[in-house]
Amino acid sequence: MNTNSRFLSLQCHLTGKKYPIDTPIRFCPISQQPLVANYQMDRPISKEILQGRPADMWRYKEMLPVLEDKYIISLGEGMTPLLEAQNLTRILGISRFQIKDEGNNPTGSFKARGLSMAVSKAAEWGLQEFCVPTAGNAGSALAAYTARLGGKAHIFMPVATPDVFQKDCEIMGAKVHKVDGSIKDAGAAMSRHPLYADWWDVTTLKEPFRLEGKKTMGYEIAEQLNWVLPDVIIYPTGGGTGLIGIWKAFQEMLKLGWIKDITTKMVAVQTKVCNPVVLAYEKGLDYTDTYENPGITIANGLRVPKPFGDRLIMKTIKESKGIAVHVSEQDMVEAMSLCAVKEGLFLAPEGAAVLKAAQNLVKSGFIKSTDHVIMLNTGSPYKYIENLV
Repeated sequence: MNTNSRFLSLQCHLTGKKYPIDTPIRFCPISQQPLVANYQMDRPISKEILQGRPADMWRYKEMLPVLEDKYIISLGEGMTPLLEAQNLTRILGISRFQIKDEGNNPTGSFKARGLSMAVSKAAEWGLQEFCVPTAGNAGSALAAYTARLGGKAHIFMPVATPDVFQKDCEIMGAKVHKVDGSIKDAGAAMSRHPLYADWWDVTTLKEPFRLEGKKTMGYEIAEQLNWVLPDVIIYPTGGGTGLIGIWKAFQEMLKLGWIKDITTKMVAVQTKVCNPVVLAYEKGLDYTDTYENPGITIANGLRVPKPFGDRLIMKTIKESKGIAVHVSEQDMVEAMSLCAVKEGLFLAPEGAAVLKAAQNLVKSGFIKSTDHVIMLNTGSPYKYIENLV
């Protein structure tokens, strides 16, 4: 059955060159930059089409790239809760503070959205064997969706990744390779593997469809708020796909007429031991340099020395009049405790980084007392327990 997708083309965000949608392609061969999916916008789509649809990310299928329902590989990802954090609202002294809890997704993180989409579109292209470098959660998600498809997954992860992620991948049939160093080193080891050319590489933003899965967070936030956007969204930023995706969703909804305007500032949060986006923001750059020798962090997902989509991250921050900030390891531990005690919600370290950033941004005046703020908790904390003991 046709999904009625409006998917039209893939386009290099830097050169503007467009590519057809019927041929497997990962990124722009000319610029070596990410490709972004374009959709037909000249015919209106009413929000009313959402009524009665399943509460998952595929409810927005007209604005997603899979063309036929039979290729959708789903475990029920999406439509995660948007929680009212009333006690933290009072502590922060702002109008409204909410937590979008992505730990409720299959495999315990927001990575389920991106990998569900990437594997589904790859299946539509006739591809079944995948590889990815991962700090943990992306590997778990790829292993799960590949298993659902009946394909094969090859996961490359840093030695410092908590063991639970390795076991999680292996129990779903994936082949796991542990690599010394950071996720950058894992990616390099993967590309040197003698069978690499036989695999479909779904590295963050080195293929275009993980972004399309992640953008559904933006559609959900708008729908959950009755189509009125918040003043600030704070996002933990490693590879940056979620930050970019939410902003892409807002722009699409504006063109569709689903929202009246975009009032949201996008905030990227990193850890001090690996903060290439913050350093680039402070220098006024539209790209990031490689962060050499990143330190060990309890927030594995933030240990990304050079995001492939760095230009799209910086573009999102600039267009939204946002900011990039960092926090310390101790800050994350303290914020984790604060949220647990005050809201009964155990945050992943990446989510705790975001909460601490919110506190700091209130103090600095970037967040106003009248602001409505949403933070993203991108995953379940339970896979990180060995980082915390």
